[in-house]
Amino acid sequence: MIAFRMPSLGADMEDGTLRAWRVKPGDTVKRGDIVADVETQKGIIEVECFDEGVVHELLVKEDEKVPVDTALALLRGEGEALGPAAPGAAPVKKPVDGRPVEHVARREGPGAPAERVRATPLAKRLAQEQGIDLATLTGTGPDGAISKDDVEQAISARMAPPHAAKDKHHAFVEMISGAPTAPVDAAAGIRQAVAAAMAKSNREIPHYHLEERIDLRAALQWLAEANKARPVKEQLLPAVLLIKATALALRKVPDLNGWWVDGALQRKPEVHLGFVVSLRTGGVVVSAIHRADQLGLDELMRHLNELIPRARALKLRSSELSESTVTLTSLGDRGASVVHGVIYPPQVALVGFGGISEQPWAENGVIDARPVVTATLAADHRANDGATGSRFLRTLSDLLQTPGQL
Repeated sequence: MIAFRMPSLGADMEDGTLRAWRVKPGDTVKRGDIVADVETQKGIIEVECFDEGVVHELLVKEDEKVPVDTALALLRGEGEALGPAAPGAAPVKKPVDGRPVEHVARREGPGAPAERVRATPLAKRLAQEQGIDLATLTGTGPDGAISKDDVEQAISARMAPPHAAKDKHHAFVEMISGAPTAPVDAAAGIRQAVAAAMAKSNREIPHYHLEERIDLRAALQWLAEANKARPVKEQLLPAVLLIKATALALRKVPDLNGWWVDGALQRKPEVHLGFVVSLRTGGVVVSAIHRADQLGLDELMRHLNELIPRARALKLRSSELSESTVTLTSLGDRGASVVHGVIYPPQVALVGFGGISEQPWAENGVIDARPVVTATLAADHRANDGATGSRFLRTLSDLLQTPGQL
């Protein structure tokens, strides 16, 4: 049997609510099939299957909220006989009596019986990092489980001066925890999710930052000529050149294309570029452009035209939210000249592009005005160093000088 589990759709995600099943027992599924709709702070996400088989049993009911990695359904291979799981197979965390199984921390005090402290994995990890004793907290999660919010409230209360503890505590809860005094709309929920991920990033990742001014005269001249032969709806935008050049540079400098997991860099063989999309109602989502280095410029443009509206409608698939290997943010033509990003864990790098503007440029003793973009890199010092980051930015600049080869 294969367990289909609640996926993690971001470093800040602890749980999700299964809103609808798209399959039933007896259905055959293959990799990439949409099997369920899950609600998170980022909206309703279409969850894909990453295995092949026949749906044997649905373990979670619709509208049930369960922690990340909880088994949602069991799949069996084609022709697999019904029976007990294979020896040595990992145990399946099944809901009991309609309630999700909580992760349990076990504590023992001197001369006291063992005490079971219910806590989610993220709450346990955060408490350990901050020196918070879980036994001193009151859980507000299902069945009294201690959640990330409960730990963050304890951290906030500990850091605040006594006379201001209450006000700061409430402000912290309203900003981060998702427990405000007024109802939270989708934009606020997304901002809370992003804030939680960025706070985690700043706590845990030793960032270093680099920037490079890049001459785009050759790239924009090539783009203008290429667009003359295209209908208006199929014309390429400068962002497509930046995306493709970034993806190719990552292929040449692979130490930036990976995840930091269990104290080590896991280089990823494929470049799944996370593209930041600004929402009309406020906030951002990051959607993955799979194998961006292998897509042609026209393919990338079509992909963006299809992806951005779905992102803004919060109708992304689970793989588009969870598989990015590096994030790219571009402020566009009217944006600020420089953007310094924060790495989205477990990734180890983020690439930023400011707005394109006409700036003085000196070359071969001659100064003239050229269209220039400032590219920035935020990278994880545990995974690489400034020499690696500098090589990436130089490679990126060189690729943009030969746009016809992208």
